[in-house]
Amino acid sequence: MMEFRIHGRGGQGAVTTAELLALAAIGEGKFAQAFPSFGPERRGAPVMAFSRISEGPIRIRSRVYEPDVVVVLDQSLLDLVQVEEGLKEEGIVVANFSGDPSRFLSRLRGKQKFYYVDANSIAAQVLGRPITNTTMIGALVKATGILTLESFEGPVKERFGRLAERNLEAMRRAFEAVKGNSRK
Repeated sequence: MMEFRIHGRGGQGAVTTAELLALAAIGEGKFAQAFPSFGPERRGAPVMAFSRISEGPIRIRSRVYEPDVVVVLDQSLLDLVQVEEGLKEEGIVVANFSGDPSRFLSRLRGKQKFYYVDANSIAAQVLGRPITNTTMIGALVKATGILTLESFEGPVKERFGRLAERNLEAMRRAFEAVKGNSRK
């Protein structure tokens, strides 16, 4: 089983990211779940959502405390939240990030890896606004290889209707642009 924790800000689509991830996995014949973590959040406040993907039934129903993968939709959260908390020894952080990653890399331990893409720029160019949820899915797919980009076509078309093609294009661009660094 692979567990995901998605960090974003209220209104950025962290919950949508988790749901699309689960729907794409189910479309590939896997088992999946997705759920948000809600409290008194408001638009712009830090939020989390979670997903799990497995080859067999998933019996656990709690939030994800020790993720295999952490997805960060907003670069500013890297300074506000310890997004790497609980990340497994060989875990992966996939972040909307521009600039020099060395400062963040020093926070990782063991064999953890950091993949990043300037999702704000891609989303602004393709979608006309910096909403990065679907863009970051492209980076996530490239970093993990757990699903294919094609498996997102149906869920994205159902969720976004006439805006689906632009969201899929943002995914493809992020898939191609993602960069990665390991701690070492």
